[in-house]
Amino acid sequence: MKHLAKRITETSKKSFGMYGRAAGIADRDLIHMELGRPHADTPDHIKEATIGAIRAGKVHYSDLRGVAALRQALRAKLERQNDIAVPLERIIVTNGLTHGSFAAIMAFVDPGDEAILLEPYYPQHIGKIELAGGKVVTAPLDAANGFRIDPALIEPKITARTKMIVLINPCNPTGRVYSREELQGLADLAIKHDLLVLSDEVYEDILFDGACHVSIASLPGMAERTVTMFAFTKSYAMDGWRIGYMTAPGWAVDALLKITANDVTHVNTFIQDGALAAVTGDPAVLQGLIAEDKAKRDIVVSRLNQMPGVTCAWPEGTIYAFPNIAATGLQSQPLAERLLEDTGVVVEAGSFYGAAGEGHLRICFGSLSVDEINDALGRLQRFFSSLA
Repeated sequence: MKHLAKRITETSKKSFGMYGRAAGIADRDLIHMELGRPHADTPDHIKEATIGAIRAGKVHYSDLRGVAALRQALRAKLERQNDIAVPLERIIVTNGLTHGSFAAIMAFVDPGDEAILLEPYYPQHIGKIELAGGKVVTAPLDAANGFRIDPALIEPKITARTKMIVLINPCNPTGRVYSREELQGLADLAIKHDLLVLSDEVYEDILFDGACHVSIASLPGMAERTVTMFAFTKSYAMDGWRIGYMTAPGWAVDALLKITANDVTHVNTFIQDGALAAVTGDPAVLQGLIAEDKAKRDIVVSRLNQMPGVTCAWPEGTIYAFPNIAATGLQSQPLAERLLEDTGVVVEAGSFYGAAGEGHLRICFGSLSVDEINDALGRLQRFFSSLA
């Protein structure tokens, strides 16, 4: 018998958009601006700490929550940077943020429960909610209002079945960094309706032009209803390492550990020394990586705004630009496919992130060298000029 479990739906299998389409194309000079991976190599001091851990024999089972020394450093970081003060037992090291969000959704979402995604959303969260038997409800934000969090657009989506709201701050795909005022509006809804908030903060360090990241768990009344998730993936160019962490209310930790202990036991022991080196290392290394991202952002956004039919807001954070292409008269998915076919530049359609993303493309500027970026932008310039 070849019957898939009912939890495997067509939607839950959808994760990679134009990346999946481009992967099937051979013998083409493609420039990939669709996949959110860092271009930089992992800093040497992180590699060396990991190599040292292997040589020191740190190759066996360790704490289910994560190595104590790493969690102690993370506790200090959370208090210093995020204004989140938690005891050590409320920090769990995970196989990246993807693992953390999966564990949280599996621990809290029952069949029939609803989870609200702010749209444009991150598509992978859909699959996780559906795998848990939950129902995805989207709350479209207004592009004309800069995709601001507006409680008036979210509250009508809340029902008696709503269990949680999923937040991404800084936001993939829009590049928004939500203000304290916006987050307070969302917090007020969560408290009023007794909802959990699942907060994805993987881009917390990648901020531009004085933008300030605020963790929603730091707001009054939110620590006991927020699971906050982080990773070393983007900030420290450690995407292939698969290491992140989460902090959760005390009442939730045992449930989360039941998931993580059963699916991975614990995170690879020796890479946790690498993560420790990252979080305790010279901050100038991180600042240098972010400066590279900013320089690339400046090139990409400046040149996009010179292309006919394209306007692009300046992202406040992340490694993505979200240009508006509505003036071309083309829908985003057909346009992304034409760009792939005609120029070899792979970008993601805004509609991949929900209907509220229509009229936009998502372009990753953090995944390429400056020379590759300039090559891609030259191809895009010629394409949009030909449309005009």
